[in-house]
Amino acid sequence: MRIFLSGAAIIAGLTTGLPAAAQNYPSKPVRVIVPFAAGGGLDIVLRPLLQKISESTHQQFVIDVRAGANGIIGTEIGAKAPADGYTLIGATTGSIAINPGVYPKLPFDVARDLVAVSNVGATSFVMVVHPSLNVHNVREFIALARRHPGELTYGSPGIGGTNHLAAEYFLQQTGTRLIHVPYKGSQPLIADLIGGHVIMGFDSMMATMPQVRAGRLRAMGVAAAKRSPVAPEVPTLAEAGGPALVIGSWYGLLAPAGTPREILAKLHVEITKALAIPELRERYQATGLEPIGSTAEQFTAEIRDDTARWGKVARTANVRAE
Repeated sequence: MRIFLSGAAIIAGLTTGLPAAAQNYPSKPVRVIVPFAAGGGLDIVLRPLLQKISESTHQQFVIDVRAGANGIIGTEIGAKAPADGYTLIGATTGSIAINPGVYPKLPFDVARDLVAVSNVGATSFVMVVHPSLNVHNVREFIALARRHPGELTYGSPGIGGTNHLAAEYFLQQTGTRLIHVPYKGSQPLIADLIGGHVIMGFDSMMATMPQVRAGRLRAMGVAAAKRSPVAPEVPTLAEAGGPALVIGSWYGLLAPAGTPREILAKLHVEITKALAIPELRERYQATGLEPIGSTAEQFTAEIRDDTARWGKVARTANVRAE
């Protein structure tokens, strides 16, 4: 369930009764660690949000890019930072809910070392194929894959990432087998999909739809419960003859465990206030991102549920990363 809180009455209600320390927060710049490369999905989502929060609080929320190892390096740095509200960690489905299921040993424990702040927004994944492939819907693709088990290819931005697990989930639900070709990032994956070096992949609407509209890729279906208003011409996977899968990625903020609840509540106020700004909402929605602004408790529950879900997919597919 997606929950978005907005409006002056809600904001006022959230701020009422906060201790003076939280009301004065932040009193100095806040570091926000982004554990992926600059210009990636998380970076694109967080920068405009943090700019609005900086304007509202009169303190800078500064992005600190610490990329590497599917988000593990930067997340570990954030998990070990002081729990005073002045270090936050950018989070994705892959870095927080999927990594525990595919890496045998992480240098941090999500439940023990991190605390949820808010799910900022989420985007659905789109199944795309090369236009030369002689299929026109998901039903035909499944039939083709069943006629040629283990012969067709699909690509992902890396082993054990959200895109990889999304494709494996699709294969599990359809009883098909394809060869996985991992890449070092979304951009080389999209380039090779366009070039026909792999024939299928799952990626975000932000990454796929510009290529689909340019005729360089064909959208088979969106992995969502309903069509996206950003691309109403693309059917859901279920409408196109496939399984009714809901697959995507969320983008949120975490903090080191032990961060005072009052500060988490203040951050939630600022996030929901920023997400209520029409300019920011329209900017997100134009790319296929659904603004959310969940509470820490709601985001904690979502992380727990997604970790269990993707852990099961990884075990079934025997996906392990080192």
